Amino acid sequence: MKGVIRTLLIVTGTLSVMLGILGIFLPLLPTTPFLLLAAFCYSRSSDRFYHWLITNRWFGEYIRNYREGRGIALRQKVIALSLLWLTMSYSIWFVVSQGWVQLLLLGIALAVTIHLVRMKTFRPEPQEAELPVEYSSSKETD
Repeated sequence: MKGVIRTLLIVTGTLSVMLGILGIFLPLLPTTPFLLLAAFCYSRSSDRFYHWLITNRWFGEYIRNYREGRGIALRQKVIALSLLWLTMSYSIWFVVSQGWVQLLLLGIALAVTIHLVRMKTFRPEPQEAELPVEYSSSKETD
């Protein structure tokens, strides 16, 4: 039975990663919950898949920051909100003709915007640049 559950968790995690990737491009499909579900499934079933997900160059840091309570980076918020409003605006004006669906899409966009804006913003601390050694303490005056 353990093998069946492990396989089910890996399949669920993999489907969640795929849906999370789709969510990057489709505004009505959330990214974060699917990636967090994938992390949960992989952490319970496969160290290799979990390590791959957490160290992934595209969304590994995103997942780690979110899970550790740091929030979402400002750049990611701006990109997410920009893509959300671009695609929703396009859909509302050019794709959907029924007024109630347009209002529904507008409501969803507003709700997602409020959620993202209220979410904690992660600001990484700047790396201290190595400064050249100053010899100001032993200045000679002419």
